Amino acid sequence: MAFSGFLPTRALLDSLIHISNEVSSMEKFPFVQVRNTSTMIRRIKLLSSLFEEIQETNTKLPPSSILCLTELFSVMQRVKLVIQGCKDGSCLWSLIQTEYISEQFYVLVKEMGRALDILPLSLLHITTDIREQVELLHKQAKRAELIVDNREFQKRDDLLRLMASNNEKNSKNKGFVDFDKVKDILSDIGLRDPLDYEEEILKLEAEAQRQAGTGGLIVVSNINNLISLVLHAKSLIFSRNEETEKVKGSPAQYSSTALRNSDLSSSSQMTVSNLPDEFRCPISLDLMRDPVIVSSGHTYDRTSIAQWINSGHHTCPKSGQRLIHMALIPNYALKSLVHQWCQENNIPLIEHPSSSLSELERSSSGQRNSSENTIDHLSAAKAAVDAVKMTAEFLVGKLATGSLEIQRQAAYELRLLAKTGMDNRRIIAEAGAIPFLVTLLSSQDLKIQENAVTALLNLSIFDNNKILIMAAGAVEKIVEVLESGKTKEARENAAATIFSLSMIDDYKVSIGAHPRVIAGLVRLLREGTSTGKRDAATALINLAIYNINKASVMAAGAVPLLIDLLMDDRAGITDDALALLTSLLGCHEGLEEIRKSKVLVPLLVDLLRFGSLKGKENAITLLLGLCKDGGEEVAGRLLMNPRSIPSLRSLAADGSLRARRKADALLRLLNRCCSHSHNTVG
Repeated sequence: MAFSGFLPTRALLDSLIHISNEVSSMEKFPFVQVRNTSTMIRRIKLLSSLFEEIQETNTKLPPSSILCLTELFSVMQRVKLVIQGCKDGSCLWSLIQTEYISEQFYVLVKEMGRALDILPLSLLHITTDIREQVELLHKQAKRAELIVDNREFQKRDDLLRLMASNNEKNSKNKGFVDFDKVKDILSDIGLRDPLDYEEEILKLEAEAQRQAGTGGLIVVSNINNLISLVLHAKSLIFSRNEETEKVKGSPAQYSSTALRNSDLSSSSQMTVSNLPDEFRCPISLDLMRDPVIVSSGHTYDRTSIAQWINSGHHTCPKSGQRLIHMALIPNYALKSLVHQWCQENNIPLIEHPSSSLSELERSSSGQRNSSENTIDHLSAAKAAVDAVKMTAEFLVGKLATGSLEIQRQAAYELRLLAKTGMDNRRIIAEAGAIPFLVTLLSSQDLKIQENAVTALLNLSIFDNNKILIMAAGAVEKIVEVLESGKTKEARENAAATIFSLSMIDDYKVSIGAHPRVIAGLVRLLREGTSTGKRDAATALINLAIYNINKASVMAAGAVPLLIDLLMDDRAGITDDALALLTSLLGCHEGLEEIRKSKVLVPLLVDLLRFGSLKGKENAITLLLGLCKDGGEEVAGRLLMNPRSIPSLRSLAADGSLRARRKADALLRLLNRCCSHSHNTVG
């Protein structure tokens, strides 16, 4: 039953008794959060007695009592959701999230205490026993501290260590994880037979689907690592049990099998430890035979990153940064080092990636010892740095003195070189490239200009280079490219560079103070491609953190444009437009102009139903901000929309924690508007 503002007293008490009985009658506790769950259920059982006694007295309640009971109803709904999530969700994920879930219980206990602050027990016709129990519960809730079960905490840490070990090993080499320890942990949380394992895997897969696009790449990666760990543990533990049954009575055969497995494990471990980490693809953990660089500057094996992009992802798997383009640039320097290492270690150069580590295992007998490899890797790394330094100095010289054709080629090669990692960005800046690249932003040659601004964008990823770029007076030139760049890509990358530079707080104000920056970004937001609109929106969101910049965004006419973009499916920046509108609520001019829109409320109501999780959070934030503090007219329009209350109730029941909290607040506000309206009419 979703929370819906102030219910009539009888209905409110019925709902409280119903939900408290639901929580109290939960027969099977989850295997995690046992202490928090049992303590919370005990508290709710005490409150259930209070509700029943109030209902039996059948007397009119003071207004503060109704407010208290309404708040308790909201708290108990969320208690039910948290406990149900622990029971029905993945036990392993709940174990990983033990601190976060414990904090949820803690917050709910504190909210329960705050609700009881306004309960006038002396005015209620209840027995002394119930009054004393509620008073005791109130005191306990006020004094309550965060409860994190030490045993669960220890199991969580053990599991994280096992996940780290599992993640470090390639899928061909997971035998080094302590699966006896894994089995103990899984058994402790209720996974004891193959069916339990299968059910847990299904729950983890469902959790990964829920977190995709919202929880972040690291969260989804951790869940996938858990799935991998459970799958492998299941196959290893239960196949080992079957094998043990088969070889009972045949010790020699068992010993031979164990010895053979031990030898294979030892051989594999030695080989994998010899593969340098910098040669592994961050996605597949296999050797990168064809390393390529994406726009974030990170390097991957071509096959792995191509599959990632082709599956619809537009972010860097390692950093989560949005890819400003999908080009895959060969990393020739790393490829040369990989090939040299493969030749030295008798690893075939042409082979499908999926079988690379099995070949490594088969070649283990020809490996050098660990200390020799360490020296080789350091030497290779130093040689690579020296090569980059020499290349950067050579290219900067060509920028300074070369013809147009040579400058064009030098700027292009610096642009590529600046993608290959932080060290390269540092080395290029130290070679003196930044002032020359800034000068070339004014070039009439469209390719020189495009390569120069993109090279500066890549260099700006390194924080110290942001300082150097700003010191070179680049903002004025970048704004010129933003406004009248020779190519679409140059204009879009100019916007992305502004976003990158404004990541440093001090620069948000100085960049925003430039008379044409924000106007240029709003123009790109209006006229650019989908990529350009997104670049402009993210830059504006970053700048609009400061109120002085919000006023400039308003003056540039952003509000009506952003509302139009919410209705434009082809623009593809709904979430960014919502985020920027939400930010503009923070200044008075923005709030008033957004309130004037007659089409925004129905749009936001639809987004509550059909938007992304982030979109729903921003939509409810916008609606709440528009209805508060003098927003009675907007609240009235919202109440007149037949889809608004069902959408808010659905979000209050099923949305994210932040969205549920804001939906509850908006429902209460709308209820007060209704009550005020009825009182006025009366």
